[in-house]
Amino acid sequence: MKILKFGAVWCNGCLVMRPRLEEIEKENPWLKTNYFDFDQDKEMVKKFNISSGVLPVFIFLDKNSKEILRLSGEVEKDLFLEKIAENKDK
Repeated sequence: MKILKFGAVWCNGCLVMRPRLEEIEKENPWLKTNYFDFDQDKEMVKKFNISSGVLPVFIFLDKNSKEILRLSGEVEKDLFLEKIAENKDK
């Protein structure tokens, strides 16, 4: 499983989520993540149909790079960890 993270420097929810995700990533070193900036990574933003009104967006991909879950906005750490646990073997 891999998580694609979409955010922007002007996004308040992104600022809230950044340290939360850094903590999650430190606690789960096996977790693969990639960050994409809404204003700079236009190709990926378009490919995954990301809107500026719903940032941040977290897309969970399975082993075949198929989307299995999409979370958006400020997500509590416990819920995020729950979703990781549910999908980590996919």
